[in-house]
Amino acid sequence: MTDIKTSHNRRSFIKASALAGGGLMLNFCWLASCKSASNEDVIIPAKEWFDFNGYLKIGDNGQVTIMSPNPEGGQNVKTSMPMIVAEELDIDWKDVIVEQAPLDTTLYSRQFIGGSQAIRRSWKGLRMAGATARHMLKAAAAASWEVPIEEINTKGGMLIHEQSSQRASYAEMAVAAAKMSVPEEVSLKEISEFKIIGTSQKNVDGHKIVTGQPLFGIDNQKEGMLIAMIVHPPAFGMKFKSVDHSKVKSLPGIRDVFTLKVLQDNFERQHFDTCTFLEVIAIVGENTWSVMKAKKAIDVSWEPFDTYSEERTPYGRSKQTFTIPAGLESTESHIREMAAQGNSKASIVRRDGNPEAAFKNAAKIIERTYTAPFLAHNCMEPMNFFADVKDGRADLSGPLQKAELTEQTIAARLGIPLDQININLTRLGGGYGRRSYAHWAVEAALISQKMQAPIKLIYSREDDMTGGIYRPAYQATYRAALDSDHNLTAIHINAGGIPESPLYANRFPAGAVDNYLAESWTVDTNITIGSFRAPRSNFIACAEQSFLDELAEEMKKDPIDFRIELLNRAKDNPVGENNDYDAARYAGVLALVKEQSGWEQTSDNSHRGVSAYYCHNSYAAHVLDLKLEDGLPIIERVCCALDCGIVINPDAATNLSEGAIVDGIGNALFGELTFKNGVPQKNNFHQYRMIRMSEAPKKIDVHFVQNEVDPTGLGEPAFPPVFGALANALYQATGKRHYDQPFKMS
Repeated sequence: MTDIKTSHNRRSFIKASALAGGGLMLNFCWLASCKSASNEDVIIPAKEWFDFNGYLKIGDNGQVTIMSPNPEGGQNVKTSMPMIVAEELDIDWKDVIVEQAPLDTTLYSRQFIGGSQAIRRSWKGLRMAGATARHMLKAAAAASWEVPIEEINTKGGMLIHEQSSQRASYAEMAVAAAKMSVPEEVSLKEISEFKIIGTSQKNVDGHKIVTGQPLFGIDNQKEGMLIAMIVHPPAFGMKFKSVDHSKVKSLPGIRDVFTLKVLQDNFERQHFDTCTFLEVIAIVGENTWSVMKAKKAIDVSWEPFDTYSEERTPYGRSKQTFTIPAGLESTESHIREMAAQGNSKASIVRRDGNPEAAFKNAAKIIERTYTAPFLAHNCMEPMNFFADVKDGRADLSGPLQKAELTEQTIAARLGIPLDQININLTRLGGGYGRRSYAHWAVEAALISQKMQAPIKLIYSREDDMTGGIYRPAYQATYRAALDSDHNLTAIHINAGGIPESPLYANRFPAGAVDNYLAESWTVDTNITIGSFRAPRSNFIACAEQSFLDELAEEMKKDPIDFRIELLNRAKDNPVGENNDYDAARYAGVLALVKEQSGWEQTSDNSHRGVSAYYCHNSYAAHVLDLKLEDGLPIIERVCCALDCGIVINPDAATNLSEGAIVDGIGNALFGELTFKNGVPQKNNFHQYRMIRMSEAPKKIDVHFVQNEVDPTGLGEPAFPPVFGALANALYQATGKRHYDQPFKMS
């Protein structure tokens, strides 16, 4: 058993209280301060690392309800998180009821999804929740039976005292357990004792999804609800000038048309308050069709805006000043600006050894430049939100990734205290960053406040695709110096983007090369960007892994062996002290994928590429096999190896990895959003190409490294390396290297 303390300092507490109908409820909170215990409440400090706040209820019928505080966006946290609690509670999974918790910052912290951190950041807290409840139930049984607590065992929701042959269900002891003091220390199960963790469990929402039951924000309905849509400027670099309401206000079904200022001029934006179009037109009507017709008929004038600066506080970082330039930008000018910045204005982020001397003395220098365009998220469920704001209170519902941060912006804009705002979290119909920047939630709340009626705001596909928020455009130049014996002596990376750099200066191959130079630069833009699945890694992994493949070929080395050779150097004799990866684990996924893919078994009709990458605290490697038919790639198989620590739910983890692989292939082959005079050149799926079912891999094998490392990220790590694996396989098939995304096949 592993013992873990439940009390640490006064910043957090565990609250145990008897439920009105009998039973036990545990709330874990590190945001609230301690207070005196009453007859109904027992409050004891909890260890500060509880940055997950959860509670479980044990009913008098033997069932356990476990609340899932984090939003569910398809990554399966609504199933996996309760599995962890149930494991330590020692309850049968069939007896567990899972409920989505609403936003409640008095009970929960970090109640959002992003960065593949949900399970990693909650692992110990979730285990504590289950283990503490189990201990209190055992204490209640021991007191009732007048036996030592050490002699009480649990199994499947039953309390057992073997010596006296006494048994009781958790339900029978729940009321007594609620009166027990929360222990200062509890024992966690050994990993070898796990019965639920590591087993495949069905998605708790699966039946509701396939039977069309309401789960998503778009499903929201309320009597008297009106439909709203917005009209934003047609181009980035433009702002609202004037509007003629007369044509649309009299249309059938239209209730009102008005301008809407999303954020106040003096509001200091936080990281997720990204929004370019701050003044829009709101159209409110009785049904969607009426509002859509009014949108097409409205007469709005727009004008260019001037360059301005504003201060923002990026999440987890200090305040920064951002410049938003005037002008109507185009893809052609973006390409020129990135080339100019990379050549003249890069700043050095890391230098090991003497890379300048190594390049000066090199027998051969290999230099390659890689680019990637802006990308749209294109969530299958368009942006939407429900709001009912009246009498100084706001009841809201919809799909949000960062609900507790969005709530703060809504409170500031509405002028309503946080404790009068209620947000119900619905299942996300796609996200991976897009639903972090919830200006549409603010818009819905403002419209409802003005109309004094419940509102469902809906974005059309065109609204979403042409209004941001996009994956930035990137460029990276890699250089390698070789001596006369084809030994690698130096690597130089110069990387940047619009408006952020993709560079991770302390990741591989940093630490594996004696002479290493990393430079970074950015280009300002008025195009709204934001997080995209595996931010920055989704581009730089492809550039890095494509370059390493070409370098291995020049050095006449096997691509996998070459990578492992570099990683062994980083493991045995690392260069520098800030390398942010575990070289042994990194090499481990390469060794596993080499074995499972049958790397050395070649086929005349198939061509293969390899790629590996570390991000979100996890390691992923892919081997991709393809063949060409009529000049187009047919992807026969992708073999994936992952080290994400302990796997909670293997089937769900496999599904998540499969989805990342298909998503990555689609973006690598087709993903692209271009601009002309500030106007996105694609506004719906007839122009923005998505991967089709027939283009997905025929087979995907997913293999997990078996270890006892605490769980790390999984929603994103399998995504970045598939770009490079595809690029390298295409080279083997065609003899042509791909330096620019999307990969052109003609």
